[in-house]
Amino acid sequence: MHRVKYFALLIFAVAGIYLALPMMQAGDQQAASAITHSDSPFIISPLATGLRHPWGMDQLPTGEYLITERGGRLWLFNPQTGNKTQINGLPSIAAQGQGGLLDVLIHPDYANNGWIYLSLAAGDDFGIGTEVMRARLKDNALVNTEKIFELKPKTDSGYHFGSRLAFDDNGYLFISLGDRGDREEAQNLNNHMGTLIRLHDDGRIPTDNPFVGNKNAQPEIYSYGHRNIQGMTFDTKSKRLWTHEHGPQGGDELNLPQMGKNYGWPTITYGVNYVVGTQIGEGTHKEGMEQPVHYWVPSIAPSGMAVYSGNEFKEWNGDLLVGSLKFQLLARLKMNGEKVVSEHRYLKEELGRIRDIHIDSEGYILLLTDAAKGGLYKLSRR
Repeated sequence: MHRVKYFALLIFAVAGIYLALPMMQAGDQQAASAITHSDSPFIISPLATGLRHPWGMDQLPTGEYLITERGGRLWLFNPQTGNKTQINGLPSIAAQGQGGLLDVLIHPDYANNGWIYLSLAAGDDFGIGTEVMRARLKDNALVNTEKIFELKPKTDSGYHFGSRLAFDDNGYLFISLGDRGDREEAQNLNNHMGTLIRLHDDGRIPTDNPFVGNKNAQPEIYSYGHRNIQGMTFDTKSKRLWTHEHGPQGGDELNLPQMGKNYGWPTITYGVNYVVGTQIGEGTHKEGMEQPVHYWVPSIAPSGMAVYSGNEFKEWNGDLLVGSLKFQLLARLKMNGEKVVSEHRYLKEELGRIRDIHIDSEGYILLLTDAAKGGLYKLSRR
């Protein structure tokens, strides 16, 4: 009896992989035709080491960096002296599973208003979930702290907090939220799971958000049907907001999210179920659901993203730089407007899991690596 059950499960798994094979092959072919593994053009300079699972960073006008650690510490790092100072005044942080202290972003008008934004996992009687706060920095402590957003509802899941932050050129704050591991909720507008949020910089809801006035939707939602957005950046030259998100087994996506649009998860995806390889949802296309600009099969587990702008690698201007956790590399997407022309990969397994990317004012590329002894690295031209 046990032998019959074993063979039945084996046949089911093989059948699932077989059924998913055309989709997987199409993705592999699409990706493989555009990917090159290039020799490193970089001089790698370690700036800060010994960081415990760093997650996000942003640069202050002084040239110093704010760096988050998922476990709940915020650092002020001076690249000139090498000194790092722990910042006090953080709220209680739920460092559970993939949650903790996550992204950090300074206001576009920071020089005048001093606002710093932080995303984090926080708990209450109902569970844990993503929250966003803003504060000012004074004497190495956060002051004037305000909570401006919290995911509803919170759950006991430790997965898929999303949590990148970005401002556009109109001063709107975008917040990415994962599906919390409950995939079907990404299609449910009654909660915030699997959505991209748009707010004013003080947390007010814009009156032209697409679901304002809809009693069956959360008014903060800008777009939905996302699995777990872990990269987001606004291109100030093209005025485009780019995001990328984790797929399941295959199907990581690069998107240009538009107001009110549905990005399909889990109804459509280029990924398949883990282990057995069976199809998720209804396939790769469905009317009323958006297609990604680009997707990865197999998954690279993307994290962090920046539009390159600068003189150090001036031939890359306008290209997207994406970190990979799974393959421990830096991917450069050669862009022609909204189209990915080719993908070039560097630094495979040289630095570790690349969690975040920043381009400084001189065009140097800064990378954060996610490890128990992670670091901040500067890339300059060889």
